[in-house]
Amino acid sequence: MDLKPKRTSVTENGDGGEDLALANGNDVGPLVRHAFEMGRPEGLLRQMSFVVKEKEAEIEEMCKTHYEEFILAVDELRGVLFDAEELKSQLHGDNFKLQQVGSDLLVKLEELLECYSVKKNVAEAVKISKNCVEVLELCGKCNSQVSEGQFYSALKTVDLLEKSYLQSIPLKALKVAVERRIPVIKLHIEKNVCSQVNEWMVQIRSSARNIGQTAIGRIATVRQRDDEMLEQQRKAEEQYISGAGSLAYTLDAEEFDEDSVIKFDLTPLYRACHIHDFLGIREKFREYYYTNRLLQLNSDLEISSAQPFVESYQTFFAQIAGFFMVEDRVLRTAGVLLVADQVETMWETAVAKMTSVLEEQFSSMESATHLLLVKDYVTLFGSTLRQYGHDIGTLLDVLDSSHEKYHQLLLEECRQQTVDVLGNDSYDQVLIKKESDYENVVLSFNLQTSDSMPAFPYTAPFSSMVPDVCRIVRSFIKGSVDYLSHGIGMHMNVFDVVRKYLDKFLIDVLNAVLLNTINGGNIAVPQVMQIATNIAVLERACDFFLRQAAQLCGIPCRSIERPQPDLSAKVVLKTSRDAAYIGLLNMVNKEIDKFMTAGVNWTPEETNQNGNDYIHEVIIYLHSILKPAQQILPLDAMHRVGSGVFEHISNSLVAAFSSDSVKRFNANAVINIEYDLQIIENFADEQFYSAGLGEIYNEGSFKNCLVEARQLINLLLSSQAEDFMNPDIREKSYYALDYKKVSAICDKFKDSPDGIFGSLANKNAKQSARKKSMDVLKKWLKDFS
Repeated sequence: MDLKPKRTSVTENGDGGEDLALANGNDVGPLVRHAFEMGRPEGLLRQMSFVVKEKEAEIEEMCKTHYEEFILAVDELRGVLFDAEELKSQLHGDNFKLQQVGSDLLVKLEELLECYSVKKNVAEAVKISKNCVEVLELCGKCNSQVSEGQFYSALKTVDLLEKSYLQSIPLKALKVAVERRIPVIKLHIEKNVCSQVNEWMVQIRSSARNIGQTAIGRIATVRQRDDEMLEQQRKAEEQYISGAGSLAYTLDAEEFDEDSVIKFDLTPLYRACHIHDFLGIREKFREYYYTNRLLQLNSDLEISSAQPFVESYQTFFAQIAGFFMVEDRVLRTAGVLLVADQVETMWETAVAKMTSVLEEQFSSMESATHLLLVKDYVTLFGSTLRQYGHDIGTLLDVLDSSHEKYHQLLLEECRQQTVDVLGNDSYDQVLIKKESDYENVVLSFNLQTSDSMPAFPYTAPFSSMVPDVCRIVRSFIKGSVDYLSHGIGMHMNVFDVVRKYLDKFLIDVLNAVLLNTINGGNIAVPQVMQIATNIAVLERACDFFLRQAAQLCGIPCRSIERPQPDLSAKVVLKTSRDAAYIGLLNMVNKEIDKFMTAGVNWTPEETNQNGNDYIHEVIIYLHSILKPAQQILPLDAMHRVGSGVFEHISNSLVAAFSSDSVKRFNANAVINIEYDLQIIENFADEQFYSAGLGEIYNEGSFKNCLVEARQLINLLLSSQAEDFMNPDIREKSYYALDYKKVSAICDKFKDSPDGIFGSLANKNAKQSARKKSMDVLKKWLKDFS
C-alpha cells in the first residue's frame, strides 16, 4: 500500500521515457502475471536484476547530474525491489497452489483429450459404417429391383453407386466387391432385357397377322363404302338425266386414327431401347433388333408347301402388313431405334419376295376366281401399306402384267358356263307371269322391244338361254372391271381393255359356242330356229353390254349417251345369225329331201289329182316348221327361211327330173308332179300371207320361189313346147330355166303306148300334139347345144 504513492511520486517527478514506463505498475503487472502464468519467474527476476543494475548505472550517472533526483530514484527503486521480492514470494506461493490445483485439472484434461479422441474415432467409425450401410442398402435395393424386373430403376441405382458412393467406400473389400458386381449386374440386366425383347418379338409376330387383317379389313370397308357412294352417285345422275330426281352430292368424310384403331404394346421395346441407351450400347441394340426383325421378315416371307396358296394368301399378306405396321410405329415412336433406310431395305426385301411369289403362283393358277381374290387382297394390302409411305408400284405391275392370264382363265370359265347354259336350255320361249320376273329377265338386260309394260302372262321371244347368257356376260364384265380396278390398269384405258375382252368373249366364246351348237347336229330344227332368234336378241343386247362396261368403268352417263363405236361382236353375231338361218334352212331342206326322194313313180299309167304321197308329207312337215317359225322368227328371217325352203323344193323337183337315177318319165308323171306343185304353191301362198309378209314384201309370195319348177312343168305339159325356142317367149315364160337342163330333161320325156283305159280320142290327140312339139324342141336343143 505504501508503494503506490511512491510509484506515483516517481512518475510525477521523473522526466518520462522508458524508465518511467518500467516503473509504472500498470505496465509491469501484466509482465509479472505473464511470467508466472508461463511458470518462468526466474527469467523475470533475472531481467529485473538486469534492469536494476542498468538503472543503477543510469542512476549513478544521473546522480552526478541530479543527485537529489537520483537519491529519490534509488529509494524508489529499492522500494520496487522490495515489492518485487514480496511479489516473488507471493508468486511462488500462488504457483505452488496453482501446481496443486492444476495437477488435478491436467489429469482431467488428459482424460478429456482422450475422450475427445475416442469421440472422434467413434464419429469416424459411425460415418464409415453409415456409408457402408447406405452402400449395402443400395445394393439390396438394386437386387430387389433386378429380381422384380425393374431394370431401369436398378440401373439408376447402380449408376448412383458408381458415381456417388464407389470412390468413397472406406472398406477396400466392399469397394472391390461392388466394383466387380456392377458389370455383372449390367450384363445380367442386358441379357434379361434382350430376353424380354425376344419374347416381345415372338408375341408381336404372332399378333402381326391380326394387326394386318384388321387394317386390311378397314381398308376393304372404306373401299366398299366408296364403291357404294359411286354407285349411288351414278344412279342419282341417271335419275337426274331422266328427270326423275334431283342431283345432290354428299361428302362423307370420316377420319381414322390408325393408332387408336389398331393397338399393340411396344412397352418392352421402349424399355429395352431406353435401358440400352442408358448402358451406352444403343448401336449394339439397334443392330440386334434390326437383324432379328429381318430374320423374322424372311421367315414370314416363306410360303408353306403344306397348304395351297389360295388358302394361305390372306394370312401371308396380313402377316407382312402387320410386320410393317409395327415397324412404322417403332420408327415413329422408338427414337432412333430404326432409321427410314432400314425400313426401306426391309420393304424392298419383302417386295422382291412377294413379287416372286405372285409371279410363280399366278403362272400356275387355273381359276380366274382365285386369281381375282388374290389380286383384290393384294391391292387392299398395297393400299394399307401405301398409307405408311411404302411404294407398291412393283406389286401393281405384277398384277397388271397378269391381266392377260386372268382374262384367259375368265374366258375359259365363262365358256364352260355358256356351254352348260346352252346344254340345259329347253329352247322354249320364256313365260313371264309377273312384273318382277319381267324386270329381272327383260328390263335388267334391256331386252324389251317396247317401252310399255306388257300384259301378263307374257311370252318372251327368246328362251331361257338369253337371260342366262346375259348374266354370264354381265358377270364377265364385272370380273374384268374388278381385276382392272383399284390400282390396276393405271397405264391403260380400262374401258378400252374391258371392251376388247368383252368383244373377245362375245366372239371367241359365245359366238363360237352358238355356232358349235348349231353345227353340232345334236339339235332339231325348232331348237336352231330358237337359237337364231336368241342370237338376234343377243345382238341387240350388245349395246347394253357396252353401256354396262362403261358404267362399271366409271364413265359418266353423259359420256355413255354419246355415240360409241359398236362392238365388233355385234357384226359377228349378225353373221352368226345369218349362219343360223342357213343352218336352219339346210336342216329343213335335208328333211324335205328325205320325203321327196321316196315313192315317186316316173312312169305311172294314170294320173292322181290328189298328188303323190311325198308332197303331203312335205306339207305336214313344213306346217310343223313354219307355224312355230311365225311365232319365233322375225319377219325378215321368216321370209328368208320360207323363200329358201320353197326354192329348195323347186330345185329338188327340177333336180329330180335331171337325176341320173331317172332314165325316163312320161306325161302322167309330169301331170302328177304338176298336181304336187299346185298343192305346194297353194301352201306357199297360205304361209306367206298368214305370216303377215304380204304387207312388207310386195314383190310376191313364197309361190314365186317355185318358179323354176312351175316353168319346167308348164313347158313339159305345153302343146307348143317349141315356143321355148323363141327368145321373147323364153324370156317371158321360161326365164328361170336353163336350156341345158331342159335339154337333158326333155330327152327323158318319153310317153309309153296307151294303156287299156287310156284310148280316148281327144287324149290321144293332145298327146300327139305335145309329142310333136316336144320332138321339135328336143331337136332344136340338140342343134343349139
